[in-house]
Amino acid sequence: MTDLLLSWPRPARDWTEAMPVGNGRLGAMVFGGAGRTRIQVNDATVWSGTPDGPAAALAAVDAGPDRLAEVREAVFAKDSRRAEELLMAFEGPYSQEFLPYVDLWLTLPEGTSHGRTLNLDSGVVTEKLTIGGHDVERTVWVSRPAQVLCVALSGPVDVGVEVSTRLREVSREGLDLGIEIPVDGAPRHEPQVEEPLRYGTAGDYDPFGAVSVRVARTGSGFLIVLASSTSAYDAWIGDRQHTRDEHRRRAAVLAERAVAAGIETLRRDHEADLRPLLGASSLRFGERRGGTHDVAELLSGPDEQLTATVLFQYGRYLLASASRPGAPPANLSGIWNDDLRPAWSSNYTININTQMNYWAAETTGLGECHQPLFELLGKLAVTGAGVARELYGARGWVAHHNTDPWGWALPAGMGHGNPSWALWQLGGAWLVQHAWDHYDFTRDRAFLERTAWPLLRGCAEFCLDWLVEHDGFLGTCPSTSPENLFLSEAGTKESLTHSATMDLVLIRAVFERSLAAAETLGVYDPVCTEIEAALPRLRPVPVLPDGRLGEWAEDLPEEDPTHRHLSHLVALYPLGQLDTPELVEAARRVLDRRGPGAMGWSWAWKIALRARLGDGETARKLLGEATQPFTGDRHRDAPVDGSEWGGLLPNLFSTHPPFQIDGNYGFPAGLAELVVQSQHGVVSLLPALPADWTFGEARSLRCRGGLAVDLEWRDGELRYAVVRRLSGDPAEPVRVRYRGRDTELWLRTGESTVLKGL
Repeated sequence: MTDLLLSWPRPARDWTEAMPVGNGRLGAMVFGGAGRTRIQVNDATVWSGTPDGPAAALAAVDAGPDRLAEVREAVFAKDSRRAEELLMAFEGPYSQEFLPYVDLWLTLPEGTSHGRTLNLDSGVVTEKLTIGGHDVERTVWVSRPAQVLCVALSGPVDVGVEVSTRLREVSREGLDLGIEIPVDGAPRHEPQVEEPLRYGTAGDYDPFGAVSVRVARTGSGFLIVLASSTSAYDAWIGDRQHTRDEHRRRAAVLAERAVAAGIETLRRDHEADLRPLLGASSLRFGERRGGTHDVAELLSGPDEQLTATVLFQYGRYLLASASRPGAPPANLSGIWNDDLRPAWSSNYTININTQMNYWAAETTGLGECHQPLFELLGKLAVTGAGVARELYGARGWVAHHNTDPWGWALPAGMGHGNPSWALWQLGGAWLVQHAWDHYDFTRDRAFLERTAWPLLRGCAEFCLDWLVEHDGFLGTCPSTSPENLFLSEAGTKESLTHSATMDLVLIRAVFERSLAAAETLGVYDPVCTEIEAALPRLRPVPVLPDGRLGEWAEDLPEEDPTHRHLSHLVALYPLGQLDTPELVEAARRVLDRRGPGAMGWSWAWKIALRARLGDGETARKLLGEATQPFTGDRHRDAPVDGSEWGGLLPNLFSTHPPFQIDGNYGFPAGLAELVVQSQHGVVSLLPALPADWTFGEARSLRCRGGLAVDLEWRDGELRYAVVRRLSGDPAEPVRVRYRGRDTELWLRTGESTVLKGL
């Protein structure tokens, strides 16, 4: 298969034109060009904050079960002002910030750049230059095996190398830096914070990072490598805290080993690591995939199928580059950030954004990239247990709207955050679905036993204790539909009510999947008895008089009928809980009312939702909107209400604006849903293929039950499909559906069947 490359004809003039590379731990943005050129470097562990930050913040919160009882009384009495006033005491300060780390500066003689390419199958950036009449080639990649950023220069050229940081530099020896990292970082939407980045000490935790750069002459040019070692990395993996000198030595050893290995070995090992992951699945719409594609032409050209093909692989490439075991998961900007005060702290926003980052992980063969999210869930199960107990008098664990690598579990907001986003208690209940999904796709029983079941059980305990009885049902109170508002009878904008649909959908999913996990493992647990008693009493999903799926328990008028969030439709995608034609049609009516547009992540969700409805034509139109070049101010934060639409930046990053990577991650998930879906024990082939996308093929898209599917279509018709069992139970039948006709198969592990003429 020919590699897929993106090309740009000139060096980047701006960060949003630079090319991203990464190995899950180190990320870099490559600008290119002759003369003095920049490679901006991030380390996924370089966040403000400290390991004990969440616990210290919880200890300072003066709220608890007695105040919660007062809140519930006020909500049921529809005294919103009283409820909001009481709830402000539940808010802690804010989760921490993902920070830029260092800049690597390379100085070459002046010359001419002949363009840059980014290989989406190998993760290598290449630039060809002419300097002094000679051909020069520069390649850049980030090696996971060697744990270094690599720059290889070939040709008769000299190079100057510098390294700098905008954090606090505390030591410098040659090209080695010692860097202090802030112990606190306030988001830029908290302007009243006097010291937005605060340095200092934090008990036994020394917020320190070491960077080591080595330069070596080679037979044809130069090899430059950069390595990092941080205290935060030690904290993330649960290692002992190393001293500053040990960090300096560790970074230096990594850099020296890489230089000793040489360019050929570094490049070979890098590609041997990354290529299999990036090649684990593929999806092509139309006749073309491989080759070199000019990004400006791609964005302005009429070939929407090629654009879809590129975005599928680009999103996968970005996830494989930003999320690998042993480092924190991909955040709001993946692992690429150039701002000391990034929008929304570039943290983990867990009412949709972090979840969307991982929607494509299982379906597109990137299950390994899912692991960092489970590591974060493990931390939240610890910190969130204290929050559940102290704030709500509940068992289990809870998470709210935001978190960070330290396991922030409190409501954020500093006592003035709007309850519509800050006071939502089901962030953990959504995140934990990812643990079940990983099991469901892989049928990895050991993962279910060691990871998914304990997480589900703890979350279920919290949900059981969070439920309250009202009007003969079990529901939630207080409750919001994240970031959306309704109008009261007096016409005021409100967020607090009881039993928002999203709450109940998530709780039902937690309960059902907890029971399924326990049954699979043969576990008897008293929590299962409680779940079985609670499930039939949960408030059902409401359908409004106009046929729409209700967002709240009552028929409340929306403040913004075209709101960017589609929280209650989590029941359709990704959870797949709408199991009657009436409910599916009710979801369709919600989407029709919400309309098109908004920003990258909202487009991506709408595409996936339309795919679940079998509506490929609307999904295609939404993708066409989402892939328009963004022509506004790339550095200005647009209003959060979605009134200004986003688009794609010159480097194909999706933007709100500003840049948010969740849209890039959501696109491949939605595109995969157009051609293969697996839910309720059925694998559906071409369930939502747009009519004009008449040619294409998919390779090894993954399905629930431990399955993989290859297929090809021509003239809009399925030519053939290959269904393989990678894992799972051979005694479990495989039902394959194409245009309403079902075929039942039995497959042993490793066995495949070719289906034609369905």
